[in-house]
Amino acid sequence: MSNKNIQSLRGMKDIVNEESTLFTYFVDNASAIAKRYGFSYMETPILEETALFKRSVGESSDIVNKEMYNFTDKGEHEVCLRPEGTAGVVRHFVEKKLDRAGGTQRWYYYGPMFRYERPQKGRLREFHQFGCEVFGVDSVIEDANIIMMIKDILDFFEIGFKLQLNSLGDQNCMPQYKESLVQHLTDFKTELCEDCQVRICTNPIRVLDCKNETCQAKLVDAPKITHNLCESCDSDFKKLKEILDFNGVEYEIDTNLVRGLDYYSKTAFEFVSNEIGAQSAIAGGGRYDRLVEFLGGRPTAGVGFAIGIERLLELVKMKETKEDIVYMGALDEASLNTVLKAANSKRKTTKTLVEYTPRGFGKHFKLAEKVNANIVALIGEKELNEGTIYIKNIDSKEEYTLKLEEF
Repeated sequence: MSNKNIQSLRGMKDIVNEESTLFTYFVDNASAIAKRYGFSYMETPILEETALFKRSVGESSDIVNKEMYNFTDKGEHEVCLRPEGTAGVVRHFVEKKLDRAGGTQRWYYYGPMFRYERPQKGRLREFHQFGCEVFGVDSVIEDANIIMMIKDILDFFEIGFKLQLNSLGDQNCMPQYKESLVQHLTDFKTELCEDCQVRICTNPIRVLDCKNETCQAKLVDAPKITHNLCESCDSDFKKLKEILDFNGVEYEIDTNLVRGLDYYSKTAFEFVSNEIGAQSAIAGGGRYDRLVEFLGGRPTAGVGFAIGIERLLELVKMKETKEDIVYMGALDEASLNTVLKAANSKRKTTKTLVEYTPRGFGKHFKLAEKVNANIVALIGEKELNEGTIYIKNIDSKEEYTLKLEEF
């Protein structure tokens, strides 16, 4: 057996210390905002059937074709580590027959996702997303609601952004648009990258999403999807812009924005930032009214988004909130049990750290300083006999004695 040290896999990393503090700070506050918008927490398995993502994300997508961690398990089942969160939530929605129950479901989630791609700053093979999904609301007002919630989250963390907006139409207008786009692209098909040459046959609107500069240049004169919307989609898109305008949410229209996943229809949006080097998407989503149907359920309206947590962590600014940290210690062995009992009670309301070894005053204060405690609470023979506890507030320098039941 080799004695070589085992290291983490490429593109996967531990989240510890300052980064873990930022991570939990982000999740806690984003979750609090989601709850205020009426969302409740849910969690789906990390491992799912591979077919789930082929049917939802789409076999023509890069995620399915190039990036999924899929394998055959010991039961000969084709499974994969989830590459994104929406499909699992929809699978749950259909599996539990909520598509038949009617009403509205609003869920938020966070957790690890997995994609096999070249690791780079802010983009890992195991990464984390925070996302929200809404089912049963066939109204563009919910699209605006979702967008404003993301704005609230980014504003809370003081992260600058641009909102990019598009409409992808629906099954009434998308087929005609695809046809006109294919006609445009066919004239110079051989000049496109290899992926886009395939996309013309599999899912032509994915060409709009290509980052290849040559492909982008060929799209300058391509037909615009927003010019080919049916009356219903055009009305919804105008209504969405009207709501955002009325609420002071700035945006720009990007007619090439298609989000890279096959399940989107109508509203598509991305929040992008220049604060992490090149302009990068930090959040995105849209409407997916046919996804429930794709996965075997009854037609149900759906809309949602996801935020890449790792991309945001270097931008997250923790708000200064001073919370007490209590350091507790015993001055002699006989007082230790009382210290432990008092600490267990104090922990119900305040972060409390306990030194297990009895020590003198000076040593306790040095240890309290090391753990950044601002309150020192000590019990010795005198306090034990009197049923009291000695307190010193490091910030105010105030010293006093309390009855144990008052502590």
